[in-house]
Amino acid sequence: MKNWKVFAALFALSIGAFSKADTRPNILFLFTDDHATQAISAYGGPLSELAPTPNLDRIAEEGMLFRKCYVTNSICGPSRAVILTGKYSHLNGFKKNSDHFDGSQQTVSKLLQKAGYQTAVIGKWHLKTEPTGFDHYEVLKGQGHYYNPSFRTEGKWEKNHEKHIGYTTDVITDRSLDWLENRDPEKPFFLMSQHKAPHGRWEPALRHLEWLDDVEVPEPETLYDDYSGRGPAAAAHKMGIADHMGDPRLMLKYSSKHTPEQFKVFDGYFRPRNEAFLAQKLEGKAKTAWHYQRYIKNYLRCVKAVDENVGRILEYLDQNDLTKNTVLIYSSDQGFYLGEHGWFDKRWMYEESFRTPLLVRWPGKITPGTVNSQDIVSNLDYAETFLEIAEAPIPDDMQGRSLVPVFQGATPKDWRTSHYYHYYESEGHGVAVHYGVFDGRYKLIRFPEEHIDSWELYDLQTDPNEMESRYGDPALADQEQRLKGELAKLRKQFLVE
Repeated sequence: MKNWKVFAALFALSIGAFSKADTRPNILFLFTDDHATQAISAYGGPLSELAPTPNLDRIAEEGMLFRKCYVTNSICGPSRAVILTGKYSHLNGFKKNSDHFDGSQQTVSKLLQKAGYQTAVIGKWHLKTEPTGFDHYEVLKGQGHYYNPSFRTEGKWEKNHEKHIGYTTDVITDRSLDWLENRDPEKPFFLMSQHKAPHGRWEPALRHLEWLDDVEVPEPETLYDDYSGRGPAAAAHKMGIADHMGDPRLMLKYSSKHTPEQFKVFDGYFRPRNEAFLAQKLEGKAKTAWHYQRYIKNYLRCVKAVDENVGRILEYLDQNDLTKNTVLIYSSDQGFYLGEHGWFDKRWMYEESFRTPLLVRWPGKITPGTVNSQDIVSNLDYAETFLEIAEAPIPDDMQGRSLVPVFQGATPKDWRTSHYYHYYESEGHGVAVHYGVFDGRYKLIRFPEEHIDSWELYDLQTDPNEMESRYGDPALADQEQRLKGELAKLRKQFLVE
């Protein structure tokens, strides 16, 4: 009898544990590279009707869209390290793309594993070391290519590439859906499905090559910016659409290793158009205009494939009764320049690259169609958010805040009123090292390197395009001093040496 009672007690405990694990939400993190908010139609703007993203818009319609989501360091690898650790770059050790991620440190994937979640990352990794804290991983080599990708899993490169033949955005989704189909259904899951797209070099899917051919995409009003209203940093860039894109980014040369069949269609589209452009020998604004049209159309074509594949994920969740109990989060590692200020990259603390998209759907917790325009949130917050969703402990050394109360319309009264940014990679596209603070209206940026050594101050209410620095303007002297104090406070708070 005693043994029976012990068995019954253990069985009851196991049922209780199973029930709790079974009812905790799944977490599906859909992540892209260099996806600007300007290229998601839910955010509005000049491209929204020209290049709609209906599946991404569906997430916003059924969940929450954030208008003030900012990164801590606008560059690919460092952003990913921040998301995994919930710590700024100087503490997680990954400041630049040339660094190697220390996989032995505390990460959100390890903590979710410990909490009973089945974890996986599929797609772009870009952290150089082997993924840790994941029950399963299939990651691209470096940046990856847009066609016929190679995947690394279980510490080695897969030899059978037959199942990888195709467009990389499609293949990553194929592999993500395959993992979802074959996961352990008795555990909640945490899946990071991470695309290369729309990172350069922008090679569209064959099915999208002719899309937008008959359209003249509107030019940004700042495309021909001369940088005269700012300090010396902006003018020293090497990321101009006019002068720095180069043949592979303009698709005058190709980067992927296409199959013969793919190459015939791909080259058959671009070659005659390239020859016609080169024959014109365009110069000045005419050349910039052509570069812009070539760039923006290929970028938007890559986004179109992303949106289609988001639709495939949404359909799978619907068809497999997973929608209701899955928190779906869509974001990107940073924003991107789509011709604004004549640029095509990221890195700067200026809005287009500082701001990143964030769309979240959580049925029963988030009111559908909610737009959060007031709260300053960050990729620094993602790790703690995942942990609270999973009902797991949040370590004290993480530096963000869980977004769960914000999702539910109950933003804490002590929520941040400013955000600290720090970019370290001075060798990248001529963008100088800089750091700064933003309070939702005023932005103060410090460029400390000797060859630049300057400050900039912007009032985004009167100058949303950040065309004229007001640093040293007596009319903003009080704001300047206040922001310097805030900057010093945040550097101390986040343990910046």
